[in-house]
Amino acid sequence: MKFTFIFFISFFLMINTSKAQDQYIFPFGGGVTKQMIMEIVKLTGKERPKICFLPTASGDSDKGIISWYDLVHDLPVEPYVQRVWISSYNQKYSFEEMLLSMDAIFVGGGNTLNMMAIWKAQGIDVILKKALEKGIVLSGGSAGSLCWFDNGTTDSRPIALSVVECLGFLPFSHSPHYHKEEFRRPLYHENIEKGIFGPGYAMDDYAGIIFKNGKPMKVISMGEDYNCYFVSLKDGKVVEEKLKSEILK
Repeated sequence: MKFTFIFFISFFLMINTSKAQDQYIFPFGGGVTKQMIMEIVKLTGKERPKICFLPTASGDSDKGIISWYDLVHDLPVEPYVQRVWISSYNQKYSFEEMLLSMDAIFVGGGNTLNMMAIWKAQGIDVILKKALEKGIVLSGGSAGSLCWFDNGTTDSRPIALSVVECLGFLPFSHSPHYHKEEFRRPLYHENIEKGIFGPGYAMDDYAGIIFKNGKPMKVISMGEDYNCYFVSLKDGKVVEEKLKSEILK
């Protein structure tokens, strides 16, 4: 009887463990290419995955939505878009029904601060957490990169870059567009040195990191000029480590 009970418990634990989903997040500093979308496709494990574009940060820009469809029209994906500037009368599905039916969610660039506020007001932040736990791949560049981390610097307010608190799915700080503007790198270093940010990942445009279960698995780049870095504080000094990347072709 004791043996049977132990066997049953072991079998039950084995079944529940096997149901655990690997969690993938693929942020990149900015810019997006077909090769990068194909990395998302591979992560889903599907031949033709359903990928939903969230253009919240750009105010559901029509230009951005058209660019999304242009980007993926000849790729093996089923493209969708979920707007947030909507009316109840013309929506067939809730945000949760729509987003949790996807294989991947791709977040566009724009105003990170406004996006975070809207997501929290609409409950989309909670839905995205459910999506991650379900094994839905999360990705994006610029605001769509920053949102997955603890915090980082954003140009979402007037005059100067400022701190924004994000979803915290990845327990690090973050700086997108790292190479693009000369003041981003020193400001990121300063915030880490002062303890405003913990250690984190900085990414140039067209470079990113695939995280598996919260840990970096693969660094990708569209060329030798585009890189990712791990930035931390050691013995009171900021240390920037350039990460070895795989060049996509």
